[in-house]
Amino acid sequence: MFFIVGIIIVFGSVFGGYSIVGDLGVLWQPVEFLIILGGGIGAFVVANPKAVLIGSAKSVGTLLKGPAYKKDHYIELLSVLYSTFKLAKSKGDLALEAHVENPHDSALFGAFPKFQHDHHACEFFCDYLRLLTLGANTPHEVEAVMDEELEIHHAEQHAISSALQAFADAVPALGIVAAVLGVIVTMSSITEPPEILGHLIAAALVGTFFGIFMSYGVLAPMASSLGAIYAADGHYMQCIKIALIGHMQGYAPQVSVEFARKSLSGEVRPTFAEVEEILQNLPPVG
Repeated sequence: MFFIVGIIIVFGSVFGGYSIVGDLGVLWQPVEFLIILGGGIGAFVVANPKAVLIGSAKSVGTLLKGPAYKKDHYIELLSVLYSTFKLAKSKGDLALEAHVENPHDSALFGAFPKFQHDHHACEFFCDYLRLLTLGANTPHEVEAVMDEELEIHHAEQHAISSALQAFADAVPALGIVAAVLGVIVTMSSITEPPEILGHLIAAALVGTFFGIFMSYGVLAPMASSLGAIYAADGHYMQCIKIALIGHMQGYAPQVSVEFARKSLSGEVRPTFAEVEEILQNLPPVG
């Protein structure tokens, strides 16, 4: 929502302001747009691997939707963490084996549909619960592995936002290329009357304008917004990690969950009283 509002403000301010004193029709130069955007997209394809190209295409939806995890997602996450740790404390880590092997058929996870249907988060949680059932009991070693996995995932997302930023950085230069080509066309028509030369010069200058406008008004803000969204969504996995390490260190389920709650930003963090009330009303696990 905010992304769309921001883009509307940018376009409205720039083109609305120009329309007060200028003719918007002059800015319509499809050839300049083709040179700049076509050249930029081509360079983008050459510079990035397939995974980044696919991720960049999917990132449009991410920009429109914003962060995937809202406060209700975190409340449910804290609930599933508490239920899982409570079961492990009462019946031992081996009691988790059936749930982690088939999480989508698990009655434990089935009570928390948002978490259960989040493939990446559910798989991450179950993988480390599985390590517990196999006898992994050294928290700092498991934490190191978690950090490495999360860093890899972060790097994959960072590659997408960085590629978009590189695209933004290249577009002004391509605008200059389009402008230079426009000047070449103008110079080849130097014998034409002033009204024709004026149109050709204006077309060339639109290339410079469009390159700078797309870079600083659209693409660079998109890259920045995408990076912020990825960072915000990364807190969800960090929350799981912190709670798991607390559980491995032998803390009570309530304490492990409180560690995780404290790691959240104020925008999505439920209060201690909210979490306590929700945990008290959870269905029994078995």
